[in-house]
Formats: sequence, C-alpha cells, structure tokens
Amino acid sequence: MQIPIINGIYADDAPSLRSSYPINLVPVVTQSGVSNGYLRPADGLLELGTGPGADRGGINWNDAHYRVMSSSLVSVSASGTITILGDVGTDGLPVALDYSFDRLAIGSNGNLFYWDGSTLTQVTDSDLGTVVDMLWIDGYFMSTDGEFIVVTDLADPTSVSATKYNSAEVDPDPIKGLLKVRNEPHAIGRYTIEVFRNIGGSGFPFQRISGGHIEKGAVGTSAFTEYEDAIVFVGGGRNEEVSVHIGVNGRSKKIATREIDELLSAYTDTQLSTTVVEYRNDRSSQLIYIHLPDRTLVYDALASQQLESPVWFVLTSSVIGFSQFRAKHFVYVHGKWHFGDPTTFKVGTFDDSVGSHFGSKVRWEFGTSIIYNEGNSATFDELELVALTGSVDASDNPTISTSYSYDGRTWSQDRTISVGLIGDRLKRLVWRRQGKMNSMRMQRFRGDSSAHVSFLRLEAQLGPLFV
Repeated sequence: MQIPIINGIYADDAPSLRSSYPINLVPVVTQSGVSNGYLRPADGLLELGTGPGADRGGINWNDAHYRVMSSSLVSVSASGTITILGDVGTDGLPVALDYSFDRLAIGSNGNLFYWDGSTLTQVTDSDLGTVVDMLWIDGYFMSTDGEFIVVTDLADPTSVSATKYNSAEVDPDPIKGLLKVRNEPHAIGRYTIEVFRNIGGSGFPFQRISGGHIEKGAVGTSAFTEYEDAIVFVGGGRNEEVSVHIGVNGRSKKIATREIDELLSAYTDTQLSTTVVEYRNDRSSQLIYIHLPDRTLVYDALASQQLESPVWFVLTSSVIGFSQFRAKHFVYVHGKWHFGDPTTFKVGTFDDSVGSHFGSKVRWEFGTSIIYNEGNSATFDELELVALTGSVDASDNPTISTSYSYDGRTWSQDRTISVGLIGDRLKRLVWRRQGKMNSMRMQRFRGDSSAHVSFLRLEAQLGPLFV
C-alpha cells in the first residue's frame, strides 16, 4: 500500500490531532508516474562574503546588489566583494529600501537617506519626522512615523512640506508600515489596512479609497509582503488571534491552517512583532516565507492551488530541535538569489546541490498521515522509501532513521539504514520486520543534510497478525 508523505500527523496532550509539516524538505507537485508529488531537499546555503555587521535588508538597484549591514550601507559584487558606502545608523531593526529613477532610498534608525551612486546624503528637513517605514511612488518618497503619512516634495525629495501630511482614519490603530500594490500605497495598521490613490493637488496628493480598506492588519513593520497584486500578512483584526492572511480589493482570506495558528500562538506579541515576511518566486514554486525567531514557515501558493489544499513546510538551521533559519532578506541579482545571515555577518546564495548551511549539517524530518487498516491488526513486513539516492554533501556514510507511533505521542526506537554514497543511484531504502499495528499507526523519518535525497513515495507491505 502507498502511504502519503507530503504532510504527517501527530497528537498533542489536548488531545488533538496535529499536522507535522516537512522540515528542511520541500513538497513538489508533479506527475512522475511514481506519485503525484515528492519531497526534495531544501536549498543549501553557501557563503558569498562577510560584511561589517548583521544583515538588515537588501535590494537590487540598477542591476547592482546593495545591503545594509549593521549601520553600514554596502554594495556586494557578483564575486562577493563587499564595499562600505556610508553610515546610516542602526537600531537593529530591518531597514526600508526603495528607489526612484536616480536615487536609492534607505529608511534606517528613524531617518531617511539617499544614495545616488556616489554620495550618501541624509534628509534633515524637520517636517519629515521619524521614519518607521518608507516607499517610492509616483515621484514621491512616502514615509510614516507610525501615526501620520508624509510625502516629500515632488521637485525636491530632500524637502517636506508641513501641509503634505495625512493619516489612516478607519481605525485609530498604529501604522506598522507602508506597501505599494498595483501602484497604490497601502497603510498597514495593526488592525486595518487602508488604500490610497494619487489625485494630485497642492496638499497631500493621495486620497483614501473608502471601499478598499481591509479589516485586518499586521503585527509588525516587516510582517507583510506583496504577492500577485495582493498582500500576504501575519496579523488579524481586533479581538482576533494572529494568523496568516492574504488581502486584496477590500477582502482577506485566511491561508493559515490550524497547525500554523497553533505554532503562532506559542510566540509572544513582542516576538511576533519581529516577524519578517517575504516572497520568492523560485522555479516552479511561489514561496511565502514567514521568518520567526526559531524557525521559518513557508507557504507554497502555487502548490496549494494545484493540490487544492494548503502546502506548508518548515526551514531551520539546527541539527537538533529548532533554531533561526540563516537566510533572510532575499535579493535576486547577478542571476542568483542572495540573502543575509541574521546570526552572523555573512552574505550568501542558495544552492540546490547541497543541503548544508554554510558547511554545517542541518536536520530534516517528515511524517506520514495515519495508516489505518479498517480496524484490523497487521504486521509491517517491509517499508520502502522510493527515493533518488546517490547524491550526498559529505564524505561520511549518511543514514536515515524511522520510528512509529500508535497514538501520535509516544514513538518507538529509531531504526537506521544507510543511504549510500555518491553514485549509488540504485540504492533501495528498505526496512524489514517493522513491527505491527492494532488498527492504526503513524510513521516518521529523520536524517540530516549529508543524506541529500529526494523522496518519491512510501510503500508498505502488510501481513496478517496472528494471535
């Protein structure tokens, strides 16, 4: 019998059934003839260069790679050479980056800076106020201090007029950030999202679109991103628990599952306020990353549409348990995806030929749905993972272990087999005499990035249990 492996099941002490999403494995929807989908290793992380401090954001401007690392604005060459361009101050928070036709704007440490390709300057007009977030739209640089929205003068981006202020007024919630969608600025509040359009005039040139506001908001300044002319955000409305939503045209739809909501509920409001959400269109995947303090949750929007069911997986840079995923603030430039390491001073690139993170092993894990034998007992004579073997990123002998549970809470001892070495592409991953079940059981599999393997399906041969 074939056992699904895209998502697994376990149980908590409530007792409730919970979903277990693949860890450091990416579900891929494809008709292979063996299965309708498989699990491939998540891309490995390779070091490109080391900068002057912790990464706070990046952008591609005029086909050049810029980042802010600690207080330094830097450029990153294709070969990884990092050049310091100037100082923009630091509060340790992610920066806001956007550009006009002739300058790159940096919102950092509550201030606004411009880089014109040779000189870094700061906007010192007192009417600017504190810059919490910033964007460029229709010739203006627009910023918010968390309460008001202000734009620079059209003819002089270093000047701000005291008459060119506005605010979000549907709800007196604080403005967490700004986002441009379909060339319309959105004020992202904690509990609401308001949309504006350019009407010109001598005062504040943007007018609120009354029918466009959404009755939900985001938990933090970086807890939202644009996806397919919509907004994906972590947050909710008043008197609602935090979840993951997609909003467009005055409406929102929840894309989080119960398991994602359970995971989010384990974090404090302060921890959630540091959430970073970003989008990466990678090959056949449309990936929305939700960076949390100890892991990153990833939603594949395209795979979810194809399967008509939410597809989630988890990324972590730990070999045991969970730790912060060491890739954030993605930038596509020089023909590759680049990122900053939030835990060190490194800039890196993704590489699908390895699974390790900067040369260190990381773990992977996946489970099965409940194996139910119509209430009948059975023996597990054989388990086989149909896999693409023969590719590893270590010189040792990589292994895979499996264990099982009857109730989803207590698990058997792991049984380990060899994956095989480079070139051993005909290696079969088979476990024999794998115990029994009374009526149902769950299976899980574990390994690390030295076992660089894709899994196509799980087959079980069951036999009658004689008592």
